[in-house]
Amino acid sequence: MAIFDTLGISGSGLMVHRKWLDAVSDNMANVNTVNPYDAEPFRERLIVAQSVDYGSGEGGVRVARAEFGGDPQGRVVYEPDHPLANEEGYVRYPDIDMGDQMVQLLMAQRGYQANLAVIERATSAYQAALQLGKG
Repeated sequence: MAIFDTLGISGSGLMVHRKWLDAVSDNMANVNTVNPYDAEPFRERLIVAQSVDYGSGEGGVRVARAEFGGDPQGRVVYEPDHPLANEEGYVRYPDIDMGDQMVQLLMAQRGYQANLAVIERATSAYQAALQLGKG
């Protein structure tokens, strides 16, 4: 393990958690997006993370892929006064649970904070080691 691998591993964790935060915020912003009954609703975005060189202590993590979650049909709601309603008065909402998104947001935020704390502590340790060499 090289001396600066800690920064690379935690930096990769920051990137994954940032993308997770972006996906969750996008989901939350679109939870009330209405589409016509015959159109496809907004789909929940999910981020799938994958370890890199697991067990070696040198790899970190990366985004393996982004997926769509929820029911592809969305939630069909009867709103006859809505301008996008069909002849029967139905519209489509995304199948996104706001409570689940709040939990996802907290987990992504805590992971981001933990990786940032590791970077800050490693940077302080490296700076202290450099100061020893000056002494």
